[in-house]
Amino acid sequence: MTRTTTLKVDDEQGTIALATRLAAHLRIGDAVLLDGSLAAGKTFFTRALIRAMGCDEDVTSPTYTIANIYDGPNFPILHVDAYRLKDAQEFYHLGLDDYFETGVSVIEWGERIDGFFDTPLSIHIGFEPQDTARSITLTAQDARWADVLTDLETTQ
Repeated sequence: MTRTTTLKVDDEQGTIALATRLAAHLRIGDAVLLDGSLAAGKTFFTRALIRAMGCDEDVTSPTYTIANIYDGPNFPILHVDAYRLKDAQEFYHLGLDDYFETGVSVIEWGERIDGFFDTPLSIHIGFEPQDTARSITLTAQDARWADVLTDLETTQ
């Protein structure tokens, strides 16, 4: 079962609001894969999402470190930038397995590791004609994520 919805946000505050609503649904073992062109707002969305999960650390892009791990109040949050990875096999060899089952994983450039997670929530951030507006397309792979999408649509 696959379900997709596209939500439009007008500015950074809209992005923060959407990330905050999504954060309320995240639980241990979840994987969120973000895609979009350079400067679309993947790291901005991730920063808002991690802060909304209660982490007050400075959230930075792991472009060169590949992975950052944040201590959330309830579970660890793994933030990976897969841009420099060639495939899911290379991602596997990073040795981050423990975090997949004990925390939440947020992966930028998620298409590079396609197929690694069984039922991730996929998010594509695209540009709109207005400079600050974005279209955020969420794709659910199972019934739980489909329910989350329904909630996000109704609370927008």
